Amino acid sequence: MNSVRHAGLMMVRDTRAMLRQPWFVAITLIQPLIWLLLYGALFKKIVELPGFGSGSYIEYLAPGVVVMTAIFSAGWVGMSNVEEIERGTMDRLLASPVNRGALIVGRVGYAAVSVVIQAVVIIGLAFLMGAHFHNGLGGVVGLVLLAALVGSAFAALSCGLGLVAHQRETLIGINTMIMLPLVFLSSAFMQKKLMPDWMQHVADFNPVNWAIEAGRSIAMQSPDWTLVWSRTTMLAALLVVSAFLATSAFRTYQRSI
Repeated sequence: MNSVRHAGLMMVRDTRAMLRQPWFVAITLIQPLIWLLLYGALFKKIVELPGFGSGSYIEYLAPGVVVMTAIFSAGWVGMSNVEEIERGTMDRLLASPVNRGALIVGRVGYAAVSVVIQAVVIIGLAFLMGAHFHNGLGGVVGLVLLAALVGSAFAALSCGLGLVAHQRETLIGINTMIMLPLVFLSSAFMQKKLMPDWMQHVADFNPVNWAIEAGRSIAMQSPDWTLVWSRTTMLAALLVVSAFLATSAFRTYQRSI
C-alpha cells in the first residue's frame, strides 16, 4: 500500500507542476496539429491510390497523429529526472523512504494524464475537420486509452534514459534518434500494404505501429478484436519491461555519483 500511496503522491506532484505551466501541454500540441492540418490537406488525394482502402485521409491520419503525440510528449518526461539530478532533488528523493518504483509509476501516471488531454484535443480537431469516428464514444475512448498505454511505455523508458544520460543534450539526441524513425516506419501516414516490403517487416515489430493499428481499428473501422487485443497485450508487456528498466536505472545512477 505504501508503494501505491507514494506513486499517487508523485503523480500529484508532477501534475501540479503541469498545471502551473499549462502552456507546456499546448506547446507539445503544435507539431501534431501541423501534421494534422498540413499533411491532411497535402495528402488528401492519396486515398485514391489503388488499394489504399480509406475514403478520407483525415480519418486515416487522425489515429496516427494521436499516437505520435503520445510518444513525442512522453519522450520528454525523462527531462524531469535530468532537472532533478541537476537541482539535487533526485538525491534527496533516493535518501527518503519513497519506493523507487513509485518514482517511476508516479511520473508515468502524470504522462498518461497529459497524453489523455492532448489526445482529446486532437480528436476534437479531427472531428471538426470532417473525421468520423464510426464506433462512437466507445471507439474514441479505446483510441485514447491505447495512446495513454503506448505513451506510458515511452514515458517509463524516457525516465530510465534520463537517469542514465544525466544531460539534456544527450536525452534530446536519443529521443530524436528513436522517435522519428519509429513514426515513419509505421502506418501513420501510409497504408502498411503500400509500404516497401522491408518497411512492412519492420512495422510488425514497431510498438508505435501496434498502437496505431489497434487505435485505427477500434475507432474508425469494424474492430478486429484479435488485432486489438494482441497489440494491446504487446504494448502492456512493453510498459512492464520499460518500467522495470527505468527502475533498474536508479542503480546505474547511484553508481555514477
